[in-house]
Amino acid sequence: MTIPVELAVAQGPPATATPDFNRLARVYRWMEWLTFGPFLERCRSAYIPTLTRCRRALILGDGDGRFTARLLRSNPAIEIDAVDASPAMLRQLAGRSPSHRIRTCVADARAFTPSRHDYDLIATHFFLDCLTQNEVSDLASRLRRHAAPGATWLISEFAIPSSFFGRVFAAPLVRLLYLAFRLLTNLQIRSLPDHHSALSQSGWTLRSQRKFLGGLLVSEAWAPNRKLTHSSPPA
Repeated sequence: MTIPVELAVAQGPPATATPDFNRLARVYRWMEWLTFGPFLERCRSAYIPTLTRCRRALILGDGDGRFTARLLRSNPAIEIDAVDASPAMLRQLAGRSPSHRIRTCVADARAFTPSRHDYDLIATHFFLDCLTQNEVSDLASRLRRHAAPGATWLISEFAIPSSFFGRVFAAPLVRLLYLAFRLLTNLQIRSLPDHHSALSQSGWTLRSQRKFLGGLLVSEAWAPNRKLTHSSPPA
């Protein structure tokens, strides 16, 4: 796989080991269907109809690339930089998408800084839950400096509602998912980060949110503040 040199600025290694999703690349789609049916895909795709004016997208950790492929079909003018730490996942993504409209980069997002500063779309679907709170904050600050004015950051994530359903169903299920991915990929994270506070403190504003499965899944659209916050100094 060719990695475009201009796509990223080299960074130091992350503090913790990178999970290995290579072995799941071919079966990831079927694992989703067996556990959540079509709902993860619906969550990822909830805002696609609103993205027809986007032209430059940065997609981090899209797994086997179904969101990327659907976005390319819905928007014939968009070009995408796709970043993933798993070469096998990126091969799946590239196989679903026209090669002249995507650039792929094998990199850990925790040690990745894009070289361009004009992305009008950023997407992280079921990805921030693989990071610590500090790592989400660091990523949000970095991406804020590479987003164009008026950009959209799409986020799909698991959530634990503050309700009876959240306590008796969502919370145990999330713990079970973390245990499964720890065994399958060596993911060290054990609880959901508070990405709302991380993004808010890093210069982002929640614009809209949609919920699925009683609030267990959320799809969100965030926008950069007009001015960088103190925690997000200019590059």
